Amino acid sequence: MHFHAAGLCHKMIMTLPQKLPAPADFAHVQDWVFDLDNTLYPHHINLFAQIDRNMTGFVAELLQMAPDEARALQKRYYHEHGTTLAGLMLHHKVDPNAFLERAHAIDYSLLKPDEGLGAAIKRLPGRKFIFTNGTVAHAEAAARALGILDHFDDIFDIVAADYVPKPAGATYDKFAALNRVNTKNAAMFEDLPRNLMVPKALGMKTVLLVPRNLGTAILETWERVEHIDEGSVDFVTDDLTGFLGHILEDAA
Repeated sequence: MHFHAAGLCHKMIMTLPQKLPAPADFAHVQDWVFDLDNTLYPHHINLFAQIDRNMTGFVAELLQMAPDEARALQKRYYHEHGTTLAGLMLHHKVDPNAFLERAHAIDYSLLKPDEGLGAAIKRLPGRKFIFTNGTVAHAEAAARALGILDHFDDIFDIVAADYVPKPAGATYDKFAALNRVNTKNAAMFEDLPRNLMVPKALGMKTVLLVPRNLGTAILETWERVEHIDEGSVDFVTDDLTGFLGHILEDAA
């Protein structure tokens, strides 16, 4: 089974869309849009932990704060503005390039080639995009480490979004306009529920990626599955490769 709800209470299981996709569900999709972090690679790899530490260090040095204070401010900006960077730019006029370079100075060796995922993405009919609140350089490094970079047509990053992060509606509009995406013929794969609300409103098929063993995973409070706007999520899976494989079986 491609859908799991390990660790969730019965009520949660009942509220999640657990059905497998039917052949018609994705038959119309011509553009496949994937978030990067915790979507194209599993949540348990926790690559983002390195980025998180780098952001805390940047804030601490910039504002001459103790690490605990810097982390609290970093998280407040993240919750209030969608990204730490957006809050720093608004309140402290931070150079985004300096922040992003520091944030993404990480070790990508935790990511290993995923031949199954690469084969599934390659077989999807139409165009494939990475749509990330990170940078092109970060997305390229991560996708290259996974062995899937060559299967994507383009990467839309925070710079292309004029530093306005998902879930802002204007950012999805800019992505769609720049790439001439008909959102009614597109699908979006994301690990953050709130980032699927606008895609769903635009007519996209939406798939939420959740961690395996969700009940024991450490998540930000607002990222937990119980905070889903149920109407914005068509499918939930903890196995992207398996999910895509099921779509491709239906299409065969």
